[in-house]
Amino acid sequence: MDKIKIIKALATVIDPATGKDLVSLSHIKDLKVEDNNVSFVVEVGKLNEEQKQGLNFACIEAIQKVYPEANVHVHLEGQETSPNTTPNPLPQVKNIIAIASGKGGVGKSTVAVNIAAALKKLGAKVGILDADIYGPSIPTMLGLQGKKPEIENLYGQAKIVPVDWEGIPTISIGFVIEPEQAVVLRGPRLAGVLVQFIQDCLWPDIDYLIVDLPPGTGDIQLSLVQNVPVTGVVMVTTPQKVAYVDAVKAMNMFRLSNVNVPIVGVVENMSWFTPKELPDNKYYIFGQGGGKELAEKGETMLLGQVPITMGVREGGDNGQPIVTQENNVAAKAFMDIAQNLIKQVEKRNAEMEVTSIVEITQY
Repeated sequence: MDKIKIIKALATVIDPATGKDLVSLSHIKDLKVEDNNVSFVVEVGKLNEEQKQGLNFACIEAIQKVYPEANVHVHLEGQETSPNTTPNPLPQVKNIIAIASGKGGVGKSTVAVNIAAALKKLGAKVGILDADIYGPSIPTMLGLQGKKPEIENLYGQAKIVPVDWEGIPTISIGFVIEPEQAVVLRGPRLAGVLVQFIQDCLWPDIDYLIVDLPPGTGDIQLSLVQNVPVTGVVMVTTPQKVAYVDAVKAMNMFRLSNVNVPIVGVVENMSWFTPKELPDNKYYIFGQGGGKELAEKGETMLLGQVPITMGVREGGDNGQPIVTQENNVAAKAFMDIAQNLIKQVEKRNAEMEVTSIVEITQY
């Protein structure tokens, strides 16, 4: 029996935790072929017994399709982790970027979708996780109202297939509930929805998973850092003092010693108003300096300033983020922000260890 053919057969077997095949994940170890006997080890993460059994049978079936006479022996073992390390549920995601704000109304979701679209234009593989459970605006901003995620059965467990927008896999509670339905959930149930979006979604290989957080500090923010290693946070604020003060509080939550998630940058939204007929004029409706001051406070970079233009609002309402439009000052601002974000993330990854998944025992 040919080892290469056996490996190709195992490449058709899907890992239920990630939705990726076992070979591309390098989960097949110690493959041995002697006469009609095939034995190997499959590294598995946190799978329940039903999933393990299904994975075992899937490996045997895949090989026996090629070699019906094969006696297949599969040994499942947990992936080695440090005793103090929680396994990463999204190993196929290189960078998880949380978009956060201190208060609502500063354009956080607008910034999230435009950063995602800009990163995609720059050649990155991007996904969007809408963690704003009470106010899921991502489906509207991407023109995906009424879309429903498909459900795929993987070894007896239902998995969610994110909705696609222009090559960007996206998940939101807005795909599940009716448009005018109120979301009434207490903290533990809120956290449960987020965990399901993380663990029960078939996320593909992604360079950047953009997570649109609700404003402020609360259960969703804590649940995120308790379940995935967040690469960094982008804080969104407007220039005025009221937004800055609230943003400092939200930012400081991520900087707590037992959370310790890096702030990779600040985006100042609604920095000034420029009328279309007067493109060189700037009217500082909300004052000046909030974004720069927040970046200095967080010892990070001001990634960019986004002006108020009609196109930003129209793009959010009609499902076409402004960054997809050409020759627009706000679109250029978001492209610059995305380029600066890439540099900041590369710098952060070169200089710092991977963020640890947080273990919080007291709130």
